[in-house]
Amino acid sequence: MRRRPGIGGLQKAAAARDQYRLLGENVAKLRTDMMKEQLATFKSQLEEFARKHKNDIRKNPAFRAQFHEMCAKVGVDPLASNKGFWAELLGIGDFYYELGVQIIEVCMLTRSLNGGLISLQELCSHLRQRRKKDREAVTEDDCLRAISKLKVLGSGFEVITIGKKKLVRSVPTELNKDHNQILELAQGQGFVTVEEVQRRLSWTSGRVIDALETLLEEGLAMIDNGSKDGKCQYWFPCVSSVYSFVGSDT
Repeated sequence: MRRRPGIGGLQKAAAARDQYRLLGENVAKLRTDMMKEQLATFKSQLEEFARKHKNDIRKNPAFRAQFHEMCAKVGVDPLASNKGFWAELLGIGDFYYELGVQIIEVCMLTRSLNGGLISLQELCSHLRQRRKKDREAVTEDDCLRAISKLKVLGSGFEVITIGKKKLVRSVPTELNKDHNQILELAQGQGFVTVEEVQRRLSWTSGRVIDALETLLEEGLAMIDNGSKDGKCQYWFPCVSSVYSFVGSDT
């Protein structure tokens, strides 16, 4: 017959468990302390790197993107505040603040043409035209970072992806799945016709017309009745290169 452990055995087992628990806690604390020390060292090296390459970070877009990646890995956000160490060291907060203001201006100037929906590529083209004399080049990555900071203003700015294109929305327009599919279809040539949407998406004419009418009302589409085949074409400036540089010198 198997003997059950006595009180002494139970006490020894409990003591052993306590020792293992304390050992585990100590190991975890040592690991945490080591990680904190490594993180502090990395942040210090990052600051030294930023001091050394200040001009490259401000003027070289590729270098700036790599710097942001390094910051993200250690939980540093140079754009979190327009004050403090990073802003004083790099002036990087000012760079994105100015870029954000220019993004708002471009979106407002082109809104009557595109209904408040502009491709990220076109937005960057407008900004480069405006900043010709500025040695600090602008990339799509810079625009995305600046737009992410505009969200805190509750200004309605948002980046959406439709098909292969990233579009910047500056008005609180809600696009449903039908609208997105039409915009994706229009990326091929900049426009669609009712017949084309019916054929390629297998929709009824009523569904197509309803979606297109909504896009027209929102100012996202324009009608061209002058095509050679007599079919009404619905053009979308936000995905059409035909309208890409209109007003870029404004």
